[in-house]
Amino acid sequence: MLSLHSAQQRARSTGAPAKIGLAIAGGGPIGGMYELGALRALDEALEGLDLTRLDCYVGVSSGAFLAAGLANRMDTAEMCRIFITGDSDDVQFRPETFMRPAFFEYMKRAASFPRLATQWWRELLFSPREARWSDLITRFGGLIPNGLFDNGEVERFLREVFTRRGRSNDFRELDARLYVVAVDIDSGDAVRFGGDDWNDVPISKAVQASAALPGLYPPVNIRGRHFVDGALRRTMHASLVLEQGIDLLIGINPLVPFNHNHGGAPVAEDNSLAAGGLPAVLSQTFRTLLQSRMQVGLARYAQQYPNIDQLVFEPNAEDGELFFTNAFSFSARRRICEIAYRNTLADLRQRADALRPVLAAHGIRLREEVLADPQRSVLDGIAPPSRDTETTARLRRALDDVDHLVTSRRKRARAK
Repeated sequence: MLSLHSAQQRARSTGAPAKIGLAIAGGGPIGGMYELGALRALDEALEGLDLTRLDCYVGVSSGAFLAAGLANRMDTAEMCRIFITGDSDDVQFRPETFMRPAFFEYMKRAASFPRLATQWWRELLFSPREARWSDLITRFGGLIPNGLFDNGEVERFLREVFTRRGRSNDFRELDARLYVVAVDIDSGDAVRFGGDDWNDVPISKAVQASAALPGLYPPVNIRGRHFVDGALRRTMHASLVLEQGIDLLIGINPLVPFNHNHGGAPVAEDNSLAAGGLPAVLSQTFRTLLQSRMQVGLARYAQQYPNIDQLVFEPNAEDGELFFTNAFSFSARRRICEIAYRNTLADLRQRADALRPVLAAHGIRLREEVLADPQRSVLDGIAPPSRDTETTARLRRALDDVDHLVTSRRKRARAK
């Protein structure tokens, strides 16, 4: 599903290079794989759009890694090799790395049991009227770990990826603005890592904090403050790129509520989402809250930034496979990526007439040959890995920089 807002009046002069921003929301591992498929479709179907050379990026939760990777010039083909085919010569992705139990967290909580039990029994013995059995939940709630899995492994994985082959783990060394958003659990404030006050935090640490979904991963301690998933405040935080004076916003949100009765007819009791128990009800509730909040934000952005073209891609509400796939499972990542790829191409195909003039204003055109192939797969067009060494990878990156610089100067010369 594509939401399109066309600019009322474009401020950029004709021929000047367009400034493009990308906002990627969260959604757990499956949401990240949906976003990767959507990005791959845009990469292949839009000529003139280089997702690794945009002017500004913002990523939230699982979308933060994709945004950080693109800002570090890791293209969608390479990320597909890492997460889908597993044949990357650069990064070896192991799903179990992201699902290691937080044993240290368990032991730390268990170690506090004797002290809490002693305090409780002391109150029962000496102040029985003040001790209430209902206080048990509050008092011993601190024994429950605040995260099932160890996100320290996530940070180590990202740090390794962003500190080799010419990439950087430092916001200040990137060619483009990158924002990674997390929420301070003690105040509820959203913090933009990559902003002036927080750009010294390593990118890997910022992504770890932004992806610390409460219950799944423990909060991340940075400068004595504890951070969790950035989606707690906003779904996509697109305003961070809209504020940068861009001409075109591209947004991707992988979580929408499932429309089980899209025809308007009543749903049978045994076929209702309610029959799926608490997980299905909570998932639908969570998705509905995120979607409604984002729709309010998009409506506000259209009013606040009327002269910026805005394209936001989301899944189809009737797609039950996306809804019923475990959001924290990596086993379905290829299938989800494929669904996203085909959905995004279908959106571009169906809205082609409206999109052509909008994209043309930014030097982008639709590749008709890609859109004309309904059987095209997310893995089509991905060349085999280059088998670069560290030295050859850095050389390739330097040559790419030179080529980009020459091309940019030629375009500016023509514009004059």
